[in-house]
Amino acid sequence: MNWKQLLSTKRHRDARYSSPQREQADLRSEFEKDYHRIIGSASFRRLQDKTQVFPLDKSDFIRTRLTHSLEVSSFAKSLGQNIGEQILADRLDPEFTPGMKEDICHILQCAGLIHDIGNPPFGHFGEIAIREWFMRNLPALTYHGETLEEFLDSRMCQDFYHFEGNAQALRLVSKLHFLVDEHGMNLTYALLGSILKYPVSAEEMDPDSEDISRKKMGYYLADREIFEEIQRETGTKGRRHPLSFILEAADDIAYKTADIEDAYVKGFVSYNRLLRELREMEAEMDDTGKEALHPARRLETYYRRGEEKGVPDPEEYAVKNWIVRMQSFLIGCASGGFISHYGAIMEGTYKKDLFAGTGAEKLMELLGDLADRAVFTSEAIFRMEVTEAAILDYLMDRFVSAAIKYDDPAAEPDSIETRMIHFISDNYKSTYHHEARGKGEKERLYLRLLLATDYICGMTDSYAKRLYQELKAMI
Repeated sequence: MNWKQLLSTKRHRDARYSSPQREQADLRSEFEKDYHRIIGSASFRRLQDKTQVFPLDKSDFIRTRLTHSLEVSSFAKSLGQNIGEQILADRLDPEFTPGMKEDICHILQCAGLIHDIGNPPFGHFGEIAIREWFMRNLPALTYHGETLEEFLDSRMCQDFYHFEGNAQALRLVSKLHFLVDEHGMNLTYALLGSILKYPVSAEEMDPDSEDISRKKMGYYLADREIFEEIQRETGTKGRRHPLSFILEAADDIAYKTADIEDAYVKGFVSYNRLLRELREMEAEMDDTGKEALHPARRLETYYRRGEEKGVPDPEEYAVKNWIVRMQSFLIGCASGGFISHYGAIMEGTYKKDLFAGTGAEKLMELLGDLADRAVFTSEAIFRMEVTEAAILDYLMDRFVSAAIKYDDPAAEPDSIETRMIHFISDNYKSTYHHEARGKGEKERLYLRLLLATDYICGMTDSYAKRLYQELKAMI
């Protein structure tokens, strides 16, 4: 892979109506134009009411998908600056220019903003709930005398059984977000390539693979054409775009440190518990000779500093300052990881994340494990998730049953099913009709099932809850 092709400014729809005078007046790069398209979009604004960890939380401190995405964007840009400067300083690539470094920073800044834009309501549990709904219902629901599982191709079914927010993000920005026409936000291929963390289909993915780029599905069958075009124009050809590694590292830094901070504020993790677990990790790192930082000692140092300053809560002072310091440390480690494996990354043969083998590897593992044990498997979270599943199950029941009969001349939808389809955005229905034109019955049914998930994934947490209550006559 080479940077000139990887940083492709091509879009699915060219700027057919631009005049030379207009181009001269607009000095933004193509990637800076991407940025303004994203932040001005309703899809991006909806992230302010989507779950990061704690759904429908009343606190103005706890992160949402929007604040998380802003943090990822910031970290990704910083990583791009570090890595781009290092490529230039070490002369790792004679064709890499300072202008390319600037482009990388802009692309990563944009990629951070949209990396979670396809996630359904209620965070990652929402993805699980939708996948499990399809596993239960595709073998049970019928279409013209056959179950949906029997009628659809295996690959179509696999898309639903492995429903994935990453694949939905590509679909949303390339098709569903109706800006001018059916091309969605019409973003540059370099940007679209960078958010394709998993350049494989549902049939090619392998959750047990040692190659991180194959662990999840990256695109739907319906979006294969745009996926292949992105791969062709950027020259990735089935390999992960190098910027995807950087985006993933930024995401990991953001959520693993933020989850601990939010968990502390919500009372799931105490200062003493964090200190104890960091000490245990340090002891293990000492035994293996891989210690590169003393996180426990650093936390204690911040606590003593808080006491000396006379702050009201030295523990809170320590945890929050420690988080900021660890983020800086992790940025340095991820930058070093990319440079250390630069050749393999550019060849498309590197299979791990950027923290593997660095001084941050154990710390990242601990932060993720601690959040899982203290927060994600707590009774409070389980209670919320059971409620969320009930909401999503009901919405899926209603919208999918209506979608099956929609646009089927042989079907007779009842009055409720007719009204359910009416609720779906006209933009989404227009996208369906554009994609379904000239397709066979099987493909059209597959696209109608996507129409239902497209609409539900676009909902905010509050809207999903409110619509559920309205449909259940709970108000």
